[in-house]
Amino acid sequence: MYTPPPFKCDRAASLAFAQARGFGNVCAWDGKKPIASSLPFYLTAANDGTPQALFHLARHNPLASLADGASSWLLAVNGADAYVSPDWYVSPDQVPTWLYQAVHLTGTVRRLSDDELAVQVDTLSAKFENWLVPKQPWTSSKMTAGRLDGLKKAIVGLVMTVEEVEGSFKLNQHKSETDYAAIAGALALQTDAGAHRIAQLMREARPQAFADEGAFADETNKLERSVP
Repeated sequence: MYTPPPFKCDRAASLAFAQARGFGNVCAWDGKKPIASSLPFYLTAANDGTPQALFHLARHNPLASLADGASSWLLAVNGADAYVSPDWYVSPDQVPTWLYQAVHLTGTVRRLSDDELAVQVDTLSAKFENWLVPKQPWTSSKMTAGRLDGLKKAIVGLVMTVEEVEGSFKLNQHKSETDYAAIAGALALQTDAGAHRIAQLMREARPQAFADEGAFADETNKLERSVP
């Protein structure tokens, strides 16, 4: 992943982002062309602390036959993104751009055993069921044994040993505070959920850029209270 220095995200933050997102595009090379699939996953760690990404595929997915434990795969995890218009900057002579969050995990992939697959399926569902609290979590124990076994036979469990972690959080960090605040403000006014999320991330990353905004609000409130 090409990442200019201002946008580079450190390893710990990149892994935390990937784990929280839990959905990405896995890609491998079949000798002639890239093969990719979108899928949910979760992260864990080997005994030596090496990160691992666990997921599963349909048994007939071409990727399943490429998990030889030696070839390098890519798991690309994308977060919020938003278009930025040059008209939103305070400074002149700006160009259109796109702000985003992305993490790439690279490593070898092997198949899981049947016992490992059972753990993977339960752990993966538990991860996302936890997002739905206070709903009572779904568990595989709610299924009949025959039905569950049949579905497991239709999938292949995989684990990536993560050898490289790359993160790029492009949030206009290289811009002046005036332009930075202007862009965050403009994004917050858009109807797109991604634009709202990017605006929130920008505020969290550089709260000092919005200090004048808070001071202005305080002065406005004082003035309103003083008017009879």
